[in-house]
Amino acid sequence: MRQSLQPAKLVRVGLALAVTLLTLLLLWVLLVLTDTLFDVWARLREGPAWFFYFYAGGFLAISGAGGFALWRLLRPRSGRRTQTARPQAPPQVDRKKLEQRLEQGAAAGMDIAAMRRELALFQKNKDAGRIHVAFFGEISSGKSSLIKALLPEAKPAISVTGGTTRQIATYNWRSGGGDELVLADMPGTNEVGAGLDETAREEAVRAHLVVYVCDGDLSRTQFADLGSLLALGKPVIVALNKTDRYRGSELELLLKRLRERLQEPRSEGKGEPVRVDLVAVQAGGKREVLRVLPDGSEERVVREMPPRVDELRTVLQRHLDEDLEVLEKLRDTSVFVLVAKRLDEAELAHCRERAEELTRSYSRKAMVGAMAAITPGSDLVIQGYLGVSLVKELANLYEVPVRRMDTDLLLELVQKRVARSTTIMLAVAGNALKAFPGLGTLAGGITHAAAYGMIFDALGKAVARSLESRGALRPAQAAQVFEEGLSEDLEARARRFARLALDIRKQPEAER
Repeated sequence: MRQSLQPAKLVRVGLALAVTLLTLLLLWVLLVLTDTLFDVWARLREGPAWFFYFYAGGFLAISGAGGFALWRLLRPRSGRRTQTARPQAPPQVDRKKLEQRLEQGAAAGMDIAAMRRELALFQKNKDAGRIHVAFFGEISSGKSSLIKALLPEAKPAISVTGGTTRQIATYNWRSGGGDELVLADMPGTNEVGAGLDETAREEAVRAHLVVYVCDGDLSRTQFADLGSLLALGKPVIVALNKTDRYRGSELELLLKRLRERLQEPRSEGKGEPVRVDLVAVQAGGKREVLRVLPDGSEERVVREMPPRVDELRTVLQRHLDEDLEVLEKLRDTSVFVLVAKRLDEAELAHCRERAEELTRSYSRKAMVGAMAAITPGSDLVIQGYLGVSLVKELANLYEVPVRRMDTDLLLELVQKRVARSTTIMLAVAGNALKAFPGLGTLAGGITHAAAYGMIFDALGKAVARSLESRGALRPAQAAQVFEEGLSEDLEARARRFARLALDIRKQPEAER
């Protein structure tokens, strides 16, 4: 027992010594500070009054600056704002530059007809002064019925089985304030597939306002769809439909739950949150009820449910009255971004097509030059005119500046990889030529030509991939892609280039 107590006693003694040393250290620091302060005070009193005030002012200024810096560093960070705010006007998009890009694309042979139609439709709607409102929601949520309640004269396809809105239908409506609106009835989100498809997303881009219709609490899929719409930066109105199915207390709880979920932070949002309005509506329609007769018997009766959409009308009008200028800028910018995105895709497709043409052209030139070559992978690949020219033309196509030293390094790395693959390529190309009997002494030259075609084909594709994906020529990465492409589907590529080499050989020398 005595031995087991010794370690604890040693710990207590050690702690006592530490406390004693710390106490002595603090007392010594206090004495030194006191001596220093009294010494400074005495010297200040002996000096002139102006120096005393100057010193005191500097001491307070430095102390205040240090305290403010510490407060900024250590103060608790406020959480992300979850309250809604008015939509913020985006920076104006330069339409002239977009038009210039379209002209350049047309001059390059790109198909820009769809982009021209998009801008023409945008300008037509803008000149007409119409406000575009898009209605989204899952099938059977009541989008079409809600539009019918807003526009009794409209005749959208409505069915209790759901899923009857197969394409976008638009309806013109004049609000109580005299504004001209276009209501777009979108297909149900879970009808066209998981989430918003590209057609639905583009329609939301064209819209000034978005109305998302639901008939209960939001499922995970609905919440994701709503998040995608909010990410576009447009004001969104969430319309809770079919409210006749809920009692008063149930409806209040559901609305409270929806408000809480709509205020949850979203990773897609940046800057000020987008305004999300929640309204309770009843699109009308028919409802089957059970009626008890005086004699105690029961019968089922179908009753017409009166629509209740006044709250939705009010919120729509408020947006038009308060945010019309901002809504216009939001819509204009969104449409220009949509056209620019399509143009980017068209330019990328055009570059890919043109890069393939250049690669085929230089592969053929290399094969023509290789008909008399002895060994593939010589100076024609390392420093030859064709290799440098291919890289240069691809760089000009993708509008990426490429240094000559990067080109030389790439061709040097390519030559090393070609040297490792020469034997295999010649063997595979030779096997491919066995399908063409009677070549005799021509087989060797054609084999070399096929190998050269395979080399330049892999080189062009590797360079184009580097320029497209990285926006620059990265010699090491491009050489790695080249090696992978060189060995990919080797037999099929060898047969293709062997046949091409034979076709070139059959042509007169002046036509090659």
